[in-house]
Amino acid sequence: MKMNESNVDRIIRVILGVVLLVLGWGGFVGGTLGLIFKILGFIPLITGAAGYCLLYRLFGINTRKA
Repeated sequence: MKMNESNVDRIIRVILGVVLLVLGWGGFVGGTLGLIFKILGFIPLITGAAGYCLLYRLFGINTRKA
């Protein structure tokens, strides 16, 4: 698994993931939207921490400079 995200891309994903999780788990957003935030918050958080995005791979995108 080769990294395909730049450092800026990774930072943005981690921040987005944390914000979504805080909104969902913190009770700021409730109901169905809160549940969606709880679930979707893990995706950018994990991909940002790993530095690898499967969708980038499928579409041939690479934001990391060689």
